[in-house]
Amino acid sequence: MSGENFHIEVNCQQRSQDGERICGDVFLSQRIPEENRTIIVLSDGMGHGVKANMLATLTATMALNFTKEHKEVEKIAEIIMNTLPVCSERKISYSTFTVIDIHDEGLTRILEYDNPHAMIYRGRQPLEPEWTCIVMNSEKHIGKEILTCSFTARKEDRIILCTDGVAQSGMGFTAYPFGWGRDNASAQIRDLINRDPAISARKMATRLVNMAVQNDRNHPQDDTSCVAIYFREPRKLLICSGPPYAQEQDTILAEQVKKFDGRKVLCGATTADIIAREWKAKIIDSFDFTDPELPPTSSMEGVDLITEGILTLSKVSKILDQYTENMRLGKGPADEIVKMILQSDEVHFIVGTRINIAHQDPSLPVELEIRRTVIKRIARVLERKFLLGIHIDFI
Repeated sequence: MSGENFHIEVNCQQRSQDGERICGDVFLSQRIPEENRTIIVLSDGMGHGVKANMLATLTATMALNFTKEHKEVEKIAEIIMNTLPVCSERKISYSTFTVIDIHDEGLTRILEYDNPHAMIYRGRQPLEPEWTCIVMNSEKHIGKEILTCSFTARKEDRIILCTDGVAQSGMGFTAYPFGWGRDNASAQIRDLINRDPAISARKMATRLVNMAVQNDRNHPQDDTSCVAIYFREPRKLLICSGPPYAQEQDTILAEQVKKFDGRKVLCGATTADIIAREWKAKIIDSFDFTDPELPPTSSMEGVDLITEGILTLSKVSKILDQYTENMRLGKGPADEIVKMILQSDEVHFIVGTRINIAHQDPSLPVELEIRRTVIKRIARVLERKFLLGIHIDFI
């Protein structure tokens, strides 16, 4: 999800309350490419475990969908509160939430209801946009307050969201008898940025959650979540696969690959041969079979990785479909491509459209799809599941 001058990196890290398998905080995000928007929601359900997760899931899903539809702030909050089931013990329907709506050019809107206040940084310094307090006047929710603000983000800006598990960590212990608090969390963020000005969103969120858990002496007293958003220079990856439709376009393809400013992967022997011929470079083959299902990789100066084509891309698609934060990737060619994808913000595909007769062989497995179909499927997963910026050029 890249703007004209920056990439928006988003990461959420969570820990469940001690003794619970299910986290009562819910994080959702969605990229809306046709509107150049990214929506991020963090919700904290009342209590813990399954009940809290259900409340938070319902809240986060409604908040995401209503924000997509450009509904007014008060309307979003009122519909959510009217829809939530009432707690049998406290006789209230309750789930906090924060919604962030980011346009690619940087316009950012934040809506908060009862979550710890968002922490915003411009470089190494806190940024305090003007917040507006909206007091609800409907009979059922009269007096409840919603906070909202908007600002135009710049490169190196950050937004940090957390639930009470972070803000109230350490409560009752000697170091923080009233909880860690927003001020201490903010000081920790500044310290992390000063130590590593380019600290990733993932590392930032991980460090804050780990600190909160440490405050609770490694037994979290509440569900603990942190979302970090980092506006930064995009990291680009090019995946080139397939020869051009017309042979006279080989030179154009080779020039496009050469000029690309980022890491480069060639998928397919014919593709690599074309680039090597046009660049007058030499391909060095490897005989290290790191994946029994795929041929080994090759190397060439000016390119980061060369692999077989359609089989490798099909496996890349399968890995991405199944990927979770806890998955350990292997050392095979498809795994290496996935690692490079996950280290990138923008993935550019150059797809040759010449038909490979070998792919029409009826003895090949049914799941072996034509190149264009596989790449479109990969692109769709990267955009929806990983929120990456995607560009596809057919040649």
